[in-house]
This record gives sequence, C-alpha cells and structure tokens, in this order.
Amino acid sequence: MRDRVIKTMKSMLLLILLGVVSGRRTQLLKGLPATSTVEENTAAGVSVYTFNVTVSPLSSEGVAILPTIVNSNPLTEAFDIESKGDLKYSVVTTGNPVLDYETMPKRFDLQIFVEDTTGRTDLNILTVHITDKNERPVFRGNMAIQTVRIYVLEGTPPECIYQVDAADPENAELKYSLLPAPVPFLVLESGAIFSTKEFDYEKDPHCYFLNITVSDPDGLNSTKTVNINIININDERPYFTTKQRIYRIPEEHSPGTFVANITAKDPDEEDSPSRLFYSIQSSDRYFSINPLTGVLQVTGRIDRDALPLRLHPNISVIVRVEDGPSGGHTSETEITIIVDDINDNPPECNPSTFRKEANENMTAGTFLLDLRNYCKDIDVDPSNNRFNFTGLSGFGSNNFALESTVSGRLVMTGSIDLENPANLGVEVYSLTVRVQDIACPIYSNIIYIYIRIKPVNEFFPVFSNLSYEFNVPEITKVGSSIGRVNARDKDWPPSVITYSIVAGGGTRDYTNIFWISPTKGDVKILARLDYETTQKHILIVQASDQEKTATASVTVNVLEVNDEEPVCSPNFYSFQIPVSLAVGTNINGFRIECQDRDSDPRSFRYFINEGNVNNHFTFSPSAGSNTSRLILASRFDYESGLDTNWIYRLHVYITDDNLLSARDKATHLIKTGTVTLSIRVIPNPTTVIATTPGFTIVTKRENLYSESAWYVPFVITLGSLLLLGLLGYLGFLMATWVRTRCPPAGKADSAPLINAPEKKKHKKEVVVTMTKLNTVFDGEARDPVTGKMYEFNTRSGARRWKKSNEPLQLAAVMQVTSSATDDGGQGTDRAEAPSKKEPSEKRKELSAETKPGAKPSAEQSETSGQDGLRLQRQKEESDTELSSPAAQGRY
Repeated sequence: MRDRVIKTMKSMLLLILLGVVSGRRTQLLKGLPATSTVEENTAAGVSVYTFNVTVSPLSSEGVAILPTIVNSNPLTEAFDIESKGDLKYSVVTTGNPVLDYETMPKRFDLQIFVEDTTGRTDLNILTVHITDKNERPVFRGNMAIQTVRIYVLEGTPPECIYQVDAADPENAELKYSLLPAPVPFLVLESGAIFSTKEFDYEKDPHCYFLNITVSDPDGLNSTKTVNINIININDERPYFTTKQRIYRIPEEHSPGTFVANITAKDPDEEDSPSRLFYSIQSSDRYFSINPLTGVLQVTGRIDRDALPLRLHPNISVIVRVEDGPSGGHTSETEITIIVDDINDNPPECNPSTFRKEANENMTAGTFLLDLRNYCKDIDVDPSNNRFNFTGLSGFGSNNFALESTVSGRLVMTGSIDLENPANLGVEVYSLTVRVQDIACPIYSNIIYIYIRIKPVNEFFPVFSNLSYEFNVPEITKVGSSIGRVNARDKDWPPSVITYSIVAGGGTRDYTNIFWISPTKGDVKILARLDYETTQKHILIVQASDQEKTATASVTVNVLEVNDEEPVCSPNFYSFQIPVSLAVGTNINGFRIECQDRDSDPRSFRYFINEGNVNNHFTFSPSAGSNTSRLILASRFDYESGLDTNWIYRLHVYITDDNLLSARDKATHLIKTGTVTLSIRVIPNPTTVIATTPGFTIVTKRENLYSESAWYVPFVITLGSLLLLGLLGYLGFLMATWVRTRCPPAGKADSAPLINAPEKKKHKKEVVVTMTKLNTVFDGEARDPVTGKMYEFNTRSGARRWKKSNEPLQLAAVMQVTSSATDDGGQGTDRAEAPSKKEPSEKRKELSAETKPGAKPSAEQSETSGQDGLRLQRQKEESDTELSSPAAQGRY
C-alpha cells in the first residue's frame, strides 16, 4: 500500500513536470506510441514491448529521468519498465496482480515519460491488449483445498454420496470421470458420485480411494482424490459362549463370592476385543454381574432357611448381553443356582425373656413354664434343627428345676414365704437356661426367666398421727402446700399408699377448697382462704393400699391477715371549678368515704400520688378517719405562667397503715385503695379590664388550633383567600362608585360631616389585649348575670359567646375612637375597622355595620357615633357584671 502511494505521488509530480515543460517536448521515445499484446496469466518479468530512447547530441550523460509509467488507464501495477542497456528499455509484467482475461480489463493504456539531461522531455502511450488463454478446470469447495473424506454406513442402499463442484475459467462444459474403474462407485456428468451397492462391513473393504478427473472440451483436466470410508454399524446380535447353565452353592456365602463367569461374543467385532455389556434382567437380590467382564457374584445374603428359598431353593437368573451401553442388539440366557442348607442358626425362643408370677407358699412340684412351646430351630434340614435345654442357674435356682433336657418344663421344688426373714426384700428370682443345637457346629442361646413372688396383703395402713393441725394465714397463695400427712403399711414389700379427702373442707362457694397429693400426702389449698368468712376447716383424710383403708382428721386454722384493700366511694369523680375559687374551700362539697373489712376506720391515711401539679389540692383530714374532704390548698396563677394545666387528673391513694408504728410498717402487710378525680378549671367567661373615662378597651382574640384539627388552618386559609378576593373586588367597586358620586375635594373639605362642638376633646388612648383561643370549644355554660350561653375550651380556658349576633359580641370586636381635629375645631366620631388578627367573620360584620354612605348627613353621623358609644357602654356593664364575685361563685 505504501509503495502504491509513493508511485502515485511520483506520477503526479511527473504530470506537473510535464505541464511545466510541455512547451519543450521533443520526440525522445522511439517506437512509441505503439500497441502490444500479452497473454493472460503471464508470469512476472515477461517482456510486453521494447522501445529506445533517443537523446540530443548535447546530452552527453544520457537521460535525467528514466522512462517511467506515470499513468495508466485503467490504473494498474501489473506493468513496469526495465532497462536493457544502451538506452533500450522493455515494458514487463510484474505479476501483481496476475493478468486475468476473465476478470480484468482487456486493455491498458500506459503513459511513459522520459527527460534527458538537457531538459527535453517526451510522453507517449503504449496500449497493451490482454489475450485469452484456455485454462484448466478448477475444483471448488472442499476439494479445492483438501482431500475429501466421505463416510458411508454399511447397509446403506445405493445413493448419491457426494457432489463434486468444479468450474472452467472459460465457462466451458466439463466432464467427470473416476479411477480405478472396478469399484462399486460411479460419477455422473454432473459430478454426482453414486454408490452402486449396499456395503457389508464384515465382508467388503473398509476404505476406497477414488481419483476424480474433470476435463474441458480441449482436453485440459484436473484430478483430485476422494477417500470413501465404510462405517461399521451394529447390525449383528451377540451370542453366549458359556455352555454351563446350572450351578450349586451353599447358603450364607459372603458378598463378592464368585459364582460363574458368563462370556459372549459380538460378530460385529470379530477382529477386535468385543465391547459387550452384561446385566441381570430378573429382579434378583442375591446376585450381580460385572457389566464388562460377565463375572456373576454374590451380592446379598442367601438364607436357605428364609422364604422364599425355604420352599424354593433354586434361583433362576436371566443374564442379558448387549453390544451397546444404551441399547442395541441383545441376547439372553437363563442361569440356575441351587442353594444348599447348612447348620447356621441357633435355636431361638420367642420370647427369649419370660416373666412369671407365683403366689407365696405354693407347694413343691407346681408347674410354671414349658420352654419347648416357645423355642425352635429354623434350619431346613432336619439334621440341623434339633436342640435341648441345659444349665439352669441364677439367684434362687435351688427353688426351681427342669423335668428333662428334652421337654424343657420348669417346676417349683419348694414353697417360698416372703415373711420369712431369709426371704425379706426378695421379690423376683432371676433364672437362666441354655438352649443349644445337637448337630455341629453347636449354636446356643440363653433364655432369661424372671419369677415374681406375689405377696399377700395382710396389714392395714396406719397414719403417723391420729389427727393433724395446720395453721395457715388467710393470704396464703392458691396452690400452696399447708402440711403433709403420712401413713405406712407393715406388709412386705410395702404397699403403695394413696391419699384422698373424704369429708370436710367445703365452703358456701366451693365444694372443697383443699386438695391432697395422692402419692405424697401434701395438703394444698385450691381457693383463697378468708378469715372473715371461716376461721377453721376440719378434713377427713383417707389412706388406702388398694385393699385396706384408714382415716385421720386434719384441722386447718385460718390466721387473720390484713388482706383487704380500703374501698372508697366514689372511686372516680369528675367536676369543674372556677379559676377564682378561694383557698380552703371544700371543692364542690366533695368528700370520700372509705371502708375496710379488716381495719379500723381510724387506720386510713390519704395522699395524692399523681397529678397534683403545684400542690393546689389536699384532703382534710389527711389521716385518722374514714371520711375526708377535698380542699383547695393554693390559688391558681395562670397570668404569671406558674400554672398551665386546666385539667387535673388526681390519683388518690388510701392506705390502712395510720395506726402502725414505723417499725410495724416495715413488717406488716399494708393495703392501698385508689380514687381517681378529674378536675377541670373553668376560667372567667369574659376577660374584664377596668376602664377609665377617656379610654376605649378593645379585646382581640387569636385562634390557635390543636394538632388533631389539622384541616382547620387549611380551611381558614382557603376561606381567607376567597374573602380577601371578594373584599378587594368590593373595594374596587366602592372606589369606582365614590369617584363618580363624591363632590370635588375642595367642596368636601368646606362642609363638615357633623355638627360637633368647638370644644377640643382629648384623644382617647386605645388599650389592646389579646387572648389566645383554641378553636376546639368542647364545653358550654350559662352566664349567671346575663343568662346567655357561652362556649369554652377545657385545655386553654378560652371562651366565646355561643351566638355571634348578640350586641355584647359586637362590642367585643368594635373599636370606638373619639378624637379632636386641629383644623377649625371640628371633631368626628367614627367606628374604626377591626384589627387584621381578628377572625374574618368579625371583620365582615363590622364592615357591614360601619360602612359609610356616599354623602352622609350630620344627623346620620351623629346617630352612628351615639350607637357606637352605646354599644361600648353595654360591653363595659356586661364585663363588670361577669367579673363580680357572685358570677364567679357560680363557676
């Protein structure tokens, strides 16, 4: 690629030089222009055309630029110029690329340039024509690059096995042939190779080499070799070579023991080791076969004495041989194995352990057990299954004997008395008997016999005491043990004594409040004891040894304990008190009265355990009486911030330890009763501030919303925005109306609105108070002075009149200001608009009442001022009445 770029650059430079010296061009190339021919596929270095260079006599050094192919049409690098000496040059082929008549252009115009030393130049064209040449056919596909291997399965019917692909460069018609001729294959003119027979791998050659020749009409040809291999397939059935079919083995051969070697052959592999696989087809658990070698061996235990071999000792095994691990041709044969019996089992008894009972004082010779009825030898051969009994031994074996070794009958040799000191403590005799084979080898087993001597119940149970007495505090927990009774039996072995309550221990509410452990005699309580109800319980307890019984009395004395809590009435109470209630007042006349079933009335002590913030409440008397009153101990102070709670939830504790000393309080049981009180402090219905002449009192209220009323701010905000929009629109309409209806400013200033006296009035100072209210008003009450209903919040004490259109409500939201003007002594009484922090509803009412007309007359203005002053006076009188002590006492 790099050389091509360099040559192209050279050509461009020469063309530039040609353009520069075109005016000095001279005939230097002798024999050019000319036309020449060259045959396709010509090798590199073959001369195409020869020409000479004629130089000027003045050019003593020959040419400055050798003849060069500066351009070709079309472009190619297939030609170059070589010097032959004496200014003789030849155009030769480069072989890169090889000239091809069928794929390349048929003509090339080569531009040759030369320059001598005197600067004379010449440029001429050599036209080269490519001529066609007959070429050999060529194979395509795999046959063009390698020897093709073709595999044909034996047993395949005659068919096309391969298609030869070849082509002629001149596109001539090709013919195919193969050698050697006497082979079971043929090739058609189309190049298809066919097999002419069905091959048998076991009889025919396994491999064929075919020479395939392709020729064109002029006799040029090409030859390639095709290798055809016949593939063996599994088409023959294997056969067994082992002739023996019956084998005999004894039972109990260990796993892995060799039984027989089964062999077979496969005709498909006569010339190589057979690859056969052996298997057992019958569901046999005794034998297995090696899948590669055919060795038959023992796999599981072969027991001649167990079913099914006990009845059928011959085992039939179906052996299969196949010539493929996953299926193929198979053959099967039946092998019979006869199992012989051996003496391999000891005599066995079922059960091997016997437990018998015999009453004491049985006579000698009493029959106890026949062992032969429980024992047998399972060997099949009669010579191997005979046995006898020997070796009676064990503790107390002298009291027993076997009648004979063959019969196995066990009898007593004497009586056994458990009351005899020699037998004291002996309940069971342990004996052993050996049962063994008669034939060799001798196998044996041990029989274990346990004989229990049954005692006779002769004695009654006897309690350790004729009566029992238990002292039990009445607060003993249910399920606690309060005592134990005990009884014994002189019989041996000692009898199991069971206890029960047969009488006593009942109350009005329970049939029996006591329980006794049947095995241990522990007495427990099932219900709570009450000294105030029953002080003594008498029980009848019975002891039994399943046959004989005895009884004893149990007295339970209940001991008094302080276990009753003080019970007070009422135990819950809720009431309201005014914030101005005087100290020392019995709150609402409330008192509690307490009772205790097991305590003196003077033993009560009262104290407030929780909720008494700032100790505003106390009880009097605080101890020594069964009644006590609730007293206000200190005044409420909400103004300074000392008190913030408006609801008090008092937890009052009443204990019965007033009569106990400090030492006794640490050891005695003290009970506590509880009373819960809910006290709601009610603030004054209205906020009253004394006024003096010349002052106007304005009460402003701000609503604070609780967290639970999350939706209230959203609703108020939305309503406020809508109201502000409405007010803005009304203001715009009002301004438009005033602009069109009001007189000029000069005339308006000259006419006073009202006839006010010229006496200069002092300005009234406005005092503003703010009360924060919670909008959730959960209580209501009636004003004792006015008889009107008002609402209040129990947490903050905020209040409001229930009806917003009352005159007193208007006075609370109006502001009346009387001021003196400086210009001419004219004064004006006017009602001012409410503050921005007042509720929107108040502002709306005020704007409706105080909205001036377009041209109000002096009479109308005076009337409006008088109405405002009258409303203010009504508010002051109402506030004075609400702040009176009589009104406060009502709350």
